[in-house]
Amino acid sequence: MTNNDQVGAHASQAREFLGKAQDYLATGDLHQASEKGWGAAAHMAKAVALTQGWPYERHSQFHQVMNRVTNLTGNDRLRPLHGRADVLHVNFYELKDGLDQETIRKDLSDIAELLEILEPLTGR
Repeated sequence: MTNNDQVGAHASQAREFLGKAQDYLATGDLHQASEKGWGAAAHMAKAVALTQGWPYERHSQFHQVMNRVTNLTGNDRLRPLHGRADVLHVNFYELKDGLDQETIRKDLSDIAELLEILEPLTGR
C-alpha cells in the first residue's frame, strides 16, 4: 500500500468511525459512541501525520501530531477540539451511569469539526 493509499484509508476510516459514533449515540451505546469518536480523531490525525511525514505509531503521538498541526496552521481551535477527543477516549473506562448522552453528542460534533479542519491537510 502506498503512502497515498494509507492516507486515504485512514481518512476514510475516520469518516466511517464518525458515522458509527453517531449510530451508537442514537441507540444509547455511549461507550461505543465515545470510542468511535476517539477513533475518528485518531485516524484523521494519522492521515495528517503520514501526509506531513511525521511519526505516529503510538497513542501518545496523537498529542504531538495535534500540537504540530496547531503550530502549522495557527488554528487555536484545534487545542480544545483535540482535548474533546481525549475525553471521548476516557469515557471507555467510565461506568455507564457516569456518561451523559448530550455531552457526548456535543463532543462528537466537536470531532466532526476537528475532521473538517484536519482533512484538507491530507491532500484530500
